[in-house]
Amino acid sequence: MRALVTGVAGFVGSHLAERLLIDGHEVVGIDSFTDYYDNALKAANLAQVQVHGDRFTFVEGDLNTADLELILRNVTHVFHQAGQPGVRLSWGKDFAAYIDANIAATQRLLEAARTAPRLERLVYASSSSVYGDAETYPTLETDRPMPRSPYGVTKLAAEHLCVLYAKNFGVPTVSLRYFTVYGPRQRPDMAFTRFLRAAVTGGIITIYGDGEQVRDFTYVADIVDANVRAATADGVPPGAVYNVAGGSSVTVNEVLAIIKELSGHELNVERTDAVDGDVRRTGGSTEAFEAATGWKSAVSLEAGLANHLTWTLEQVQG
Repeated sequence: MRALVTGVAGFVGSHLAERLLIDGHEVVGIDSFTDYYDNALKAANLAQVQVHGDRFTFVEGDLNTADLELILRNVTHVFHQAGQPGVRLSWGKDFAAYIDANIAATQRLLEAARTAPRLERLVYASSSSVYGDAETYPTLETDRPMPRSPYGVTKLAAEHLCVLYAKNFGVPTVSLRYFTVYGPRQRPDMAFTRFLRAAVTGGIITIYGDGEQVRDFTYVADIVDANVRAATADGVPPGAVYNVAGGSSVTVNEVLAIIKELSGHELNVERTDAVDGDVRRTGGSTEAFEAATGWKSAVSLEAGLANHLTWTLEQVQG
């Protein structure tokens, strides 16, 4: 396999590139180093990938301007992890960045994929945010998407583009709807990293709403394995869409209780108003993906949080 990983300096992208390199594949990684969060953290992520030597090639660039036809010329598999993240910042004037990074960039990548001579599979990182307040739980891929944030709208639009390019041009796409990914290298604005850092430093943990909102959390190694299986399984039809969820489905308050026990510290919790666009509950059925690829979530929430805590302590202690 010669793989392209977009967003390679990010949370999931860096872990995925490492897994592919460890498995013996060649990887081309592209990242534009946007200023959504500290680029020093992205550089540290990238450094973990670059230690694998000459089987990794890094391209610093924007998918909206890079020579994608050239980059894809010898690529067999694409893992499209790049995008503008975050529900809370996707409102108002910042929405333009989400259109560029999540929709326009994906469309341009798909256009280049149409003529890529060796391409076998393109895996797109979608999101459970496409469901909004879902009709049923655990949510099926056939349930109606009803995003509650502009971010979710852009992820769904890009997902629809993947389906369109599969149906009309035969681009071998598969979209994976991630359910709240966590683990080492998680972005600093995401809940678990904020909670764990505050737990070990005595800082304030800000909870939006009452903490009874339910989330289906998925450990990053399970997400990486899902990508690899989606890219290589024979039973994945072009244009397929699958949930990838850890199956935890716990409240934020229950997560805080686990963190308190793991860290051995009392938590300094402050509660504030719920945020526009946040949903009350997420939880995805993975039966279809398991049947197609043999994937199953392997890391429990407790074990994953323990690993995330270890990484957080390393970051705090330098």
